[in-house]
Parts: sequence; C-alpha cells; structure tokens
Amino acid sequence: MKETSALAALAALSQATRLQTFRLLVAREPEGVPAGELARLVGVPQNTMSAHLSILANAGLISGERQSRSIIYRADLAMFREVVLFLLKDCCGGRPDVCAPVLADLIPCCPSGSHQDDHDHQ
Repeated sequence: MKETSALAALAALSQATRLQTFRLLVAREPEGVPAGELARLVGVPQNTMSAHLSILANAGLISGERQSRSIIYRADLAMFREVVLFLLKDCCGGRPDVCAPVLADLIPCCPSGSHQDDHDHQ
C-alpha cells in the first residue's frame, strides 16, 4: 500500500460521523446498508451522510451499489485490511515481542457470533 492511500483512508476515518459510519458498515457485512438507513442510524441528514459517504468512497474504504432506487453501501474489507497491515508492518522494528500484545488482541476480535453483540454495546 502506498503511503498516500493510507493517509487518505486515515484522514477519511478521522472524523466522528465517518468513523461511526464505517464501523457500522463493517458490522453489517456482507449485506450492506442503504444510504438513507445509514443517515437515520447515525443521526445525520441525508445530504450530510452523502458527503461523508463520498469521502469514504474516495478513500477506497466503502463502495456503493445501486439496487432499484437505493444505493447499498458496503465496507471494503480488503482495503481495511491493507490499512491495518500498513500500520502494523515493521511496527516491531525487528522485535516481534514488541508487537505480540497487539497481534494477540487482534486474534479474538471477532469470535463467531459475537460481533453484533459488541456493536450493540457501543
């Protein structure tokens, strides 16, 4: 991943509404969420949500697909993976023991069947 792509993704996620929207879309994979429902769930006007979705899409973090009269948005998990790997690459500077606690915390992040419960408590 190029540094410019990582910076664009991180910049897109550095705003509260966009971060909340992205996390919601990740939690709703693979079915996605219509734009209007996203606006309602996040509590912003549809035109405001449209601007946020555009920024996330331009950063490559989400994509939209027209279905009838709605656009269904989904998180781009491959791009998300690239961003996370970009941040973690060489994080240990040749010392795996430094990153071991971070990696250990990532392993149980999504136990089978519990991701929705985690989202409900946030």
